[in-house]
Amino acid sequence: MQQIARSVALALNTLPKRHRFMLGSLTAMTLAVAIWQPLINHHDENKETLVRKIELEASQHLSGTDASEPDDQTTPLPDEDQNLPADQKEAEGTQDAKEYTVASGDTLSSVLNQYGIDLSNINALVGSDGALRNLNVGQSLNWQVNAEGELETLDWEISRRETRHYTRRPNGTYSMERQLQQGEWQDHTLAGTVKGSFASSAQQAGLSAGEIASVIKALQWQMDFRKLRSGDQFSTIFSREVLAGKRMQSQLQAVRVRSGGKDYYAFRAEDGKFYDQNASGLAKGFLRYPTAKTYRVSSNFNPRRLNPVTGRITPHRGVDFAVPIGTPVLATGDGEVVVANAKGGAAGKYVAIRHGRQYMTRYMHLSRVMVKPGQKVKRGDRIALSGNTGRSTGPHLHFEIWINNQAVNPLTAKLPRMEGLTGKDRKTYLAQVKAWQSQLTF
Repeated sequence: MQQIARSVALALNTLPKRHRFMLGSLTAMTLAVAIWQPLINHHDENKETLVRKIELEASQHLSGTDASEPDDQTTPLPDEDQNLPADQKEAEGTQDAKEYTVASGDTLSSVLNQYGIDLSNINALVGSDGALRNLNVGQSLNWQVNAEGELETLDWEISRRETRHYTRRPNGTYSMERQLQQGEWQDHTLAGTVKGSFASSAQQAGLSAGEIASVIKALQWQMDFRKLRSGDQFSTIFSREVLAGKRMQSQLQAVRVRSGGKDYYAFRAEDGKFYDQNASGLAKGFLRYPTAKTYRVSSNFNPRRLNPVTGRITPHRGVDFAVPIGTPVLATGDGEVVVANAKGGAAGKYVAIRHGRQYMTRYMHLSRVMVKPGQKVKRGDRIALSGNTGRSTGPHLHFEIWINNQAVNPLTAKLPRMEGLTGKDRKTYLAQVKAWQSQLTF
């Protein structure tokens, strides 16, 4: 018995001081409970709970990390990946992908910066395509970042039709690839009767604003759509592209308008221009000069010319020809007279003629006006006699050409020429016209 006690004492001495203290405390408490129990006659319901609690706390102290590890050493966390499914491990190891929809006020830098993309990556990206500086609301950006945090790829969805793909090169620059989707093209015949304006009538027939404008432009040399009357008829053929269930764009193929019992036609050829049913060009040609003979230019076109009368810098929007008073002035193209001012002013007596929708010519400082507003004129018709009226320093003819409401140099402006199709092109065109004419019904 003494030997057993000696062995127990030796074992206790080998334990750490804290363990011995805890074991001693446990022993003392156990003796106290044993001594106290006989003195209680009734059953103590909390006794077993108390003993179990004491034993559990002692066990936790003996088996916890504090019993075998220094206080300054932390327990390593278990490997969190070892219990993950294989597909989840693979997904977490791939590049970080993001998606963003452009909102008002967004720029490429503001979008990518908030996701931690370095400015050097953004600058390199813009260097590959300057169009990235102009993001529009509703466009989509999708990108991926590699393990080093560098922008690896970016997709810019400009529209349903176009997406641009950018890929990082080893040297830190980016390549750009355009991806275009093609829709399905289908021909549609749309016809109607004029009731009110042509624009409103065409809209009721199913034409869009852009399609209405293309019809007017195709026939601008033959008729004035503002003068159509109620009961006039029209029929059109449009080729429309549909992508993802939505109309993307359309192209006018053929148009026929019946006004005052007369039919006007325009058909698109393979060169993109419009011709009539006989393959003759619809755009009327222009004369380069408004006189039968070529006269000396006394003052050229100059947006910053010093005015010889006022002494101030003012635009000279035309060309002055040094012509004797009474020289016949000719219309340089077919059109309609919109101004025939015989009273004078700074421009003196002058005439303005509209040629289709895009072109206008003006003739100033005249001595006599020979046409009236609303009158139709042909190329080469005599419209006036030159003079020296208005703000003028000597006899001359001031001539202007305006294209799309912009004054241009009459001596260098690109003017339409009357052309027609010939040879094989004409034969192919006439075969297509025959098929289209059968569809242009009212």
